[in-house]
Amino acid sequence: MKMSTKMVVAGVAVAALATVAQAAEPAAPGAVAAGTAVGKGLAVLGSGLAVVGGGLGIGLVGKGAVESIARQPEASGKIQINMILAAALIEGATLFAVAVGFLA
Repeated sequence: MKMSTKMVVAGVAVAALATVAQAAEPAAPGAVAAGTAVGKGLAVLGSGLAVVGGGLGIGLVGKGAVESIARQPEASGKIQINMILAAALIEGATLFAVAVGFLA
């Protein structure tokens, strides 16, 4: 599955909006800026996109592993080990992205 240019532009736009919204300062000491709420909302949206990306990545790894095992059943042990390692790395990166999104 190829990532389209529109998806990349949308991701960059979301990241830029989150940065701009977080840079906004409240007008008064007791006031809550709307930009802060927007920035946090965009950060959570980014976390959701990270989860979707991680799910797609793990799905593609599993698909490739199943197809490879179907073609070469005698190599299933090595393929399975590499599939689990790749899925764990994808899951770790996704978890990190979600944690950063919620901390923002």
